[in-house]
Amino acid sequence: MTPPRNPGPTLPPMLRTVIATRYVTPLREGGSVPALVEADDDGLYVVKLLGAGHGRKALIAELLAGEIGRRLGLPVPDAVLVELDGVLAKAEPDQEIQELLARSSGTNYGLDFLPGALSFAPAVGPRPEPDLAADIIWLDAFTTNVDRTPRNPNLLVWHRRLQLIDHGSAFYIHHSWTEPDAHARRPFTQIRDHVLMPFAGSIGNADARLAAKLDDAFLASLVAAIPDDWLQPEDGLPDAAAHRRAYLAYMQTRLAARAAFVEEAERARVA
Repeated sequence: MTPPRNPGPTLPPMLRTVIATRYVTPLREGGSVPALVEADDDGLYVVKLLGAGHGRKALIAELLAGEIGRRLGLPVPDAVLVELDGVLAKAEPDQEIQELLARSSGTNYGLDFLPGALSFAPAVGPRPEPDLAADIIWLDAFTTNVDRTPRNPNLLVWHRRLQLIDHGSAFYIHHSWTEPDAHARRPFTQIRDHVLMPFAGSIGNADARLAAKLDDAFLASLVAAIPDDWLQPEDGLPDAAAHRRAYLAYMQTRLAARAAFVEEAERARVA
């Protein structure tokens, strides 16, 4: 029997904050080298670090895309904000990792550690339900996530259920904020390479199921949840409030113009 889908929260997301109490080990899969840490709630978390090469923008993308996925009822591991003291780096003998942890003092992003989880392999399965595959594709097209391909699925299988991880490449508009309104209205041609495209049902039906869940109140609460420290001043965005307005306007426009990315995804599915 297929496990029930996570219904998602009925209220806008409010991420808990935990304090890292013990550094366990680096996880060397992928380029960002997240850390496995224990926190003051006795939980183990895979922590995406502030000081990693992808920086604050990747953490923002993780938070936004992950919480949107949760809102849509998709299987996303529980997320927390993790306060990390660089002194924990002393437990790591590798000098490079020590320096990474020291640079990451402050607020980081963590996902619940799923012991025994394996990377999803299309040839091995489990085969995802068509509606679930279509819903994940819709999410990734909305958030412009370029990184869920056969080469790098960013999906785990835990208790024979898919779990969505690693959204740091989503919302790539925020690396330049060049013509955000025009960008928000574009289709997302990279969706043709999505690892779940061969399994997906109708993307149009997914749109009918999902779009109404992303109302303005939810999106406003979502951008409010971004820590101020992640929103550094840059050209045209002098403070955290300006950043939040930019993210909110981008998502609202993309949602209103979603026919472009829905139709593009459906063409790719049929092809």
